[in-house]
Amino acid sequence: MSDEEKVTEELEQYLTFVLDSEEYGVPILSVRGIQGWEKTTPIPNAPSYVMGIINLRGEVVPIIDLRRRFGLESVEYSANTVVIVVRIEQGGSEKTVGLVVDAVADVHDIKSDDLRESPDFGSDLKQEYVSSLGLIGEKMVIILDINKIMDWGDLNTADQNAQQAESVAA
Repeated sequence: MSDEEKVTEELEQYLTFVLDSEEYGVPILSVRGIQGWEKTTPIPNAPSYVMGIINLRGEVVPIIDLRRRFGLESVEYSANTVVIVVRIEQGGSEKTVGLVVDAVADVHDIKSDDLRESPDFGSDLKQEYVSSLGLIGEKMVIILDINKIMDWGDLNTADQNAQQAESVAA
């Protein structure tokens, strides 16, 4: 194996985005698309961070506001507000979820050597959402574990409510 092949193997790509002036990243392989914000259909009894559902090419997709999920101050959605559509794992299956973020930043190649373990911030911060910290030059990006962003009980309830709402509407 050549040195060039070794370097290529060590790189992972992340889509980075902005939330409250901080840059976060998710593995690019989990991203299914990016689209502008659109009005959602509310889901009764859903958690406050579940904005509702949209119909995305025939699939019912729950939309999660990451600001609300992370306990950040809510802001008015703007022209920069986007929904990053990702696939997350639930048990042995995958689900599609949309994540509302302030803006998309970039796609970065990060060497595995430039990923650092998240320090212990104490019990107040939801560390389980953080997979690692990525160093990009002098900048640090918070790499999220998207499979832990959703409370699966909440997502299942939202899915069931969405399916019931869709069958009533049909």
